[in-house]
Amino acid sequence: MKTTVAIGISGGVDSSVAAYLLQRQGYDVIGLWMDILGNPENAEDAQRVADFLSIPLHIIDVHNEYRDSVLSYIQEVYSLGRTPNPCVMCNRKIKFGALLEKAHSSGIKFDLFATGHYALIKENQQTGRFHLYKSASTDKDQAYFLSMLKQHQLAHLIFPLSGMEKSHVKKVASNIGLFTALKKESQDLCTGDYRNFIDRLSPKGNFITKEGTVLGQHKGIEHYTIGQRRGLGISSSGSPYYVVGIDPDHNTVFLGFDDDLKSREFTVSSVNWIPYEYPELPLKAICKIRYRDNGAPAVISEGETDGTFIVRFDSPRRAVTPGQIAAFYSSTEVLGAGIIEDR
Repeated sequence: MKTTVAIGISGGVDSSVAAYLLQRQGYDVIGLWMDILGNPENAEDAQRVADFLSIPLHIIDVHNEYRDSVLSYIQEVYSLGRTPNPCVMCNRKIKFGALLEKAHSSGIKFDLFATGHYALIKENQQTGRFHLYKSASTDKDQAYFLSMLKQHQLAHLIFPLSGMEKSHVKKVASNIGLFTALKKESQDLCTGDYRNFIDRLSPKGNFITKEGTVLGQHKGIEHYTIGQRRGLGISSSGSPYYVVGIDPDHNTVFLGFDDDLKSREFTVSSVNWIPYEYPELPLKAICKIRYRDNGAPAVISEGETDGTFIVRFDSPRRAVTPGQIAAFYSSTEVLGAGIIEDR
């Protein structure tokens, strides 16, 4: 019997080409569309893809789970004066969690799950653990967004685009006549302004310097992140001001200068190790402190409290941001990731 692969179809070019490639590889393919906002009519483009490829499409309603796991997480992290990473949380709790659980519980049968992510998974036959790697694509490291997935999630995943460049994916879509070849990059919650999903916005407060000088009023702490320069509405006679700290208890945003953003050490919590249960410490790795970061050499050691780790860079890094994900790499392999606590 053929292996059945369910693929998450968004209606974009990546997932549609991934579904096509799975068909070419001989799999039985079915589509799953993730309804995160309770609007099944938004599945129109996903249905067009499914019709083009002649595969069934199942709409899975996860909007309650999304509200409870992702939107509530955004609200909570902002209320703590931190910057959330909804894509990582959505992948762990919804796309590779609730979506598959609800699909299985509704009687949909499949053996593996696929998406259009640019990443690669390999099984270590000696240890039985699944390893996560960057894709061959030079302009996308979507393994970063998958770095908090657990072993039981990685074990049933395949990524058909792992060896491809985005330009090649678009070319494939164009060659076979997929309408998604002409679509712009998706602008969903992960790439848009997710402050719009916050129910309770914080009140206005003061911009102050670390010396305590009040410089003006801010719009609410959720509008700011460490390292931000634009949109402050505060002028300086010399060097420009940047956000260098946020104090939610006093509803205060601290402003400083570029040198105030530099640090060599920070703490991470909730660390998810991938190729091993627990690493041999100290661990040398390349650490990315945000998605668009190129990464820098660091040493990871045990933290002062259980479950935390200290990350020390070889040289100062700019704008380490609490709430964001720090991902650890050895060359192209993702060793693990955790939540930045302080700097």
